[in-house]
Amino acid sequence: MKLHFDPNQQYQLDAVQSIIDIFEGQPLNQGDFGFSISGNGQLFNENGVGNRIVISDEQILKNLRVVQGKNGLADISENLDGMHFSIEMETGTGKTYVYIRTIYELNKKYGFKKFVIVVPSVAIREGVLKNLEITFDHFQNLYDRIPVHFDVYDSKKVSGLRGFASSNAIQILVINIDSFAKDANVINRENDKLTGKKPIEFIQTTRPIVIVDEPQNMETEIRKKAIENLNYSCTLRYSATHTNLYNLIYSLDPVKAYDLGLVKQIEVDSIVTENDFNDAFIKLEKVSATKTRTSARILIDVNTNDGVKRKTVSARVGDDLYKLSKNREIYKQGYIINGIDVAAEYISLSNGEDLFVGDAQGGMTDEIMKFQIEKTVKEHFIKEKKYQDKGIKVLSLFFIDRVANYRQYDEAGNPVHGKFAKWFEDAFKSISSKSAYKGLIPFSVEEVHNGYFAKDKKGKFKDSQKAAKAQSDIDTFKLIMKDKERLLSTDEPLRFIFSHSALREGWDSPNVFQICTLNETRSELKKRQEIGRGLRLAVDQSGLRIQNPLINKLTVIANESYEDFAKQLQNEIENECGVSFKGRIKNRKNQKTVKYRKGFDLDENFLKLWDKIKYQTRYRVMYETGDLVEKASKAIGNMPEIKEAVIKSTKTAVKFDEGGIISDVVSSYSTVWDNTFQVPDVLSYIQNKTGLTRSTIMQILTRSNRLDDLLVNPQLFLDSAVAEINEVLNGLMIDGIKYEKIGDVEYEMRLFEEYEIHVNDLTFYISQKEKTIYGNMVPLDSGIEYQFAKDCEIREDIEFYFKLPFWFKIKTPIGNYNPDWALIKTNESTIYFVAETKSENQELKISEKRKIKCGKAHFDEFDGVKYRQVVKVSDLD
Repeated sequence: MKLHFDPNQQYQLDAVQSIIDIFEGQPLNQGDFGFSISGNGQLFNENGVGNRIVISDEQILKNLRVVQGKNGLADISENLDGMHFSIEMETGTGKTYVYIRTIYELNKKYGFKKFVIVVPSVAIREGVLKNLEITFDHFQNLYDRIPVHFDVYDSKKVSGLRGFASSNAIQILVINIDSFAKDANVINRENDKLTGKKPIEFIQTTRPIVIVDEPQNMETEIRKKAIENLNYSCTLRYSATHTNLYNLIYSLDPVKAYDLGLVKQIEVDSIVTENDFNDAFIKLEKVSATKTRTSARILIDVNTNDGVKRKTVSARVGDDLYKLSKNREIYKQGYIINGIDVAAEYISLSNGEDLFVGDAQGGMTDEIMKFQIEKTVKEHFIKEKKYQDKGIKVLSLFFIDRVANYRQYDEAGNPVHGKFAKWFEDAFKSISSKSAYKGLIPFSVEEVHNGYFAKDKKGKFKDSQKAAKAQSDIDTFKLIMKDKERLLSTDEPLRFIFSHSALREGWDSPNVFQICTLNETRSELKKRQEIGRGLRLAVDQSGLRIQNPLINKLTVIANESYEDFAKQLQNEIENECGVSFKGRIKNRKNQKTVKYRKGFDLDENFLKLWDKIKYQTRYRVMYETGDLVEKASKAIGNMPEIKEAVIKSTKTAVKFDEGGIISDVVSSYSTVWDNTFQVPDVLSYIQNKTGLTRSTIMQILTRSNRLDDLLVNPQLFLDSAVAEINEVLNGLMIDGIKYEKIGDVEYEMRLFEEYEIHVNDLTFYISQKEKTIYGNMVPLDSGIEYQFAKDCEIREDIEFYFKLPFWFKIKTPIGNYNPDWALIKTNESTIYFVAETKSENQELKISEKRKIKCGKAHFDEFDGVKYRQVVKVSDLD
């Protein structure tokens, strides 16, 4: 399998363009410069190529504010917060793809060549390298096979940094923050093989553009100083969970990503116990201290007038849980609190047990986890059966907190199954033997599951905590990252993955459809981290991304209530992103199947309506060149002032105090860049960006009366002009669009498949089935749509209606368009309608208005079909 990448994902292009626009006014493809490093006694000289930003801070701030406004950000910067720019992208939306493409685009536009990608962990480093590898051919085809070299920093091969500095090709260096954060690191020490230079000098002299991956992990003073020491031109900071948003320029938060269908939908299958009061259950929720005493909040089972209830009680040293439980016999022996340690967050009981905050004992802990495994395996088989003819490999991921629960070792050092592995194999054998699933997975139970954990020096698996050594992480993640395509192949037996250290950022797979967390102790894992490993949209065996929202669903098998899970995830998103995720997490128990009415495809009304609208079309655009010239020249004439490029200079005094080296800015200057510009081929540049003829472009520029600005700042003028021309062009294209049927090409009837939804207040239950194609219900998107469906049912003049399915899409110059309704209305005559429902006072985006225009133009080619934008059914009268 070879993964394919779509170069036309608009949200990714927008993120790339946001960075490009920050440097508006930077001369075209002249962002490099030559330099030399002199050795001791001037006997040695190194030549190299670096980056050079020549526009002023004032211009960058102005550009920043324009970009922030264009991207609809709430906070528009008043001041420039350093040369740091933050890009917020939800997990699973292609953050790494975006910043790699940004590298290519920055080189194409401004000529920048030196880039350093700083990562916080081995996991992320391996992921970045894998992405650079698998996207290489894709980007080479997009960018005319521009020479590019990428490598990972190796402290044993520091001489390779000389090539990074001297090469005239695009150079991408991937480096772990811990490799250069301390003075003792090899990269920061003078090296005889480099004629006494420090290896880091080869990076510093190039003024690299530094890409910081997951910057929230690099906010300590030591790490921030280390990044400063790279002598960057600017930093581009990419994450879904920023701690500090320096100059935020683009935001694709979880809500936008979810609503746009860029990630999987999330559903929760909660596994909880009821009436589980037969063991001595105890869970430590919190420990605290005042000046005089310590106390603990403990969840236990308490006798009440209504029977046994699980309640939180407050306890001190010496308290007896037997008395706190209102004399439950099960707590009579060994449940006196002997000690409370607030610093270490645990309590000691008289039976010798220690219990840490978040831990529980007693109750049905093992039974719950065993049932979670069974549910995960069952859900896996259901999806395996559903997707087998679509070529989609299904993966299930188990998070565990102790490797020994999955894999142990006998006295001879041979691996043996832990309890999770035994429970899994029992569940797999049981479910795979059922007639509905027999032979569905053609591999033995031993082949279909495995664990990805760090190994010790003897090759035994071990718990890999945050303090795990780098080599242990390498053993873990190289296996995962380098076999990504093989893991997605249906010929690879592995389908169930048990993991410990993959809980952190840096690992995911597009085909994880089930995630199950099995914890005996409290989980440090945040919900966003948990679901993040499975949010990416699935791929098929051809490596193509699946866009069907009915397939892209992630099921979380949780040992807590749906309400608790949803609340915690919602709180995390609100705290980290400041947006509400309410209503977007689905309860598995509310999942229902939308069924089509039996025989609907033979219904006379349906056939009459479908035969009128079932044909696919293609479009061509018509516009008068004179109109384009007039409107575009006027738009360019009204552009803001084009300002000159300037060179900036900042002088810094270096001083020493007890804390080390400090610096004070003592002066700063900016001056107009007094240089001869190499003016690019203006007509070719605009032609490549707009597709217009050279003569048309010349007419537009001449009539704009702004050609003098070309000599003030060529690149800023060209990019501003292109933006104005394309905006006018889009409007004229839509106004003059013409559709025609593509022969007998139709939307296929077989696409009317039953599908699963999560019922909510907008699910419309069908009562008059003879009037529609549905047998039970239809999911709707708004209150307007709900009222429209309700009116269609009760109005006698509406003979037949149905919601057009998501795959009924009309092609337009600005993306696909999916109309809302098809219906038959009968009064004196029978009229066939396609309707788009919008609220009465709804302010439509320009793109929405343009797509509605395209919808009308499309249906104008169909005899007897009328297209309307309406608020209610009566608007069709």
